[in-house]
Amino acid sequence: MASNPYTGLPAERFWRKVVTNVPPFAVNPHPRETFAIARTDKVATGGSCFAQRVAEALREAGFNYYLTEAPAPGMSGNEANARQFGTFSARYGNLYYTRQFVQLFDRAYGRFEPELTAWLREDGRYVDPFRPTVEPDGFASEAEVIAARDAHLAEVRRLFETLDVFVLTLGLTEGWRWRADGAALPLAPGVAGGTFDPDLYECVNAGAAEVLGDLRGFLDRLWSVNPAARVIFTVSPVPMIATYMDRHVMESNSYSKSVLRVAAGEACTGDPRAVYFPAYDIVTSNVNAGRYYNDDQRTINDAGVRHVMRLFLQTFAKDRAAPAPAQAATDITAEFEGSAGVICDEEQIERSVA
Repeated sequence: MASNPYTGLPAERFWRKVVTNVPPFAVNPHPRETFAIARTDKVATGGSCFAQRVAEALREAGFNYYLTEAPAPGMSGNEANARQFGTFSARYGNLYYTRQFVQLFDRAYGRFEPELTAWLREDGRYVDPFRPTVEPDGFASEAEVIAARDAHLAEVRRLFETLDVFVLTLGLTEGWRWRADGAALPLAPGVAGGTFDPDLYECVNAGAAEVLGDLRGFLDRLWSVNPAARVIFTVSPVPMIATYMDRHVMESNSYSKSVLRVAAGEACTGDPRAVYFPAYDIVTSNVNAGRYYNDDQRTINDAGVRHVMRLFLQTFAKDRAAPAPAQAATDITAEFEGSAGVICDEEQIERSVA
């Protein structure tokens, strides 16, 4: 047979050899160039709602899950969960839109001080516009919001300077900004505080160039204070809950995830400290025929999370990796649907319009 450029390539380059007739649980699109995560490495998480499932799995797998904002001694588990202690490595809430990553760093280091300081809720309590759901009872005054934010940002600085591995899950390209200075927000005003005024706020939908610029900008900032930090980018397989664009939500979701996937891949080229891990690719592939989604076709069931984290271990912690199960867990009715307890700010949108 005549030689051609594909002759002799490894099996993983051919769909027929590694996907066709391979049980879904055994498909492994692992990244090629990676690093190892030691048991002692401080592993932090941030990003969209799916990052919480990743954090839960990291803890269960015995990783050294790193918190700089932990609950006070004696605080009940219910209170800690409600106030988002341990939801992420610091209490920054959901970081959906990539501009939030950059501005979180800049706010923590005094490079950016937004004009917007607090939102007033309908019950007369105040919330932090940049993490509006971390204190369910809100604050009594704007001054209390600012004081709590200053303490929080000090812990964010400590996190950035001392973490070893940062797992960041990208969620959305749509976001809301304060027009005057471009301050990026996790939720639209009026959803969990504040009042929507189109003269003050604008909805933006970032393109691939903007997202890539944000990701590279964040990496540069993180490495300026912690040169040894390693970053794992993932894209959330959880579809967006609503779109502000004038089109079907499915079209907006496809755009959003495609942009994030492209930008995440490009951001990880050229530096071994940054790696893209294909959690999105694993869960959303047609190979799985939707088996990894719950009945709402949005949240991810436990079988999907286990597949992702099994491959995560095989990629970054081979000493803790378990082999693929002998039988596929394809009957999701037998699986625990472990989305309970995941805090998703985006769900406030549906509650506010119900």
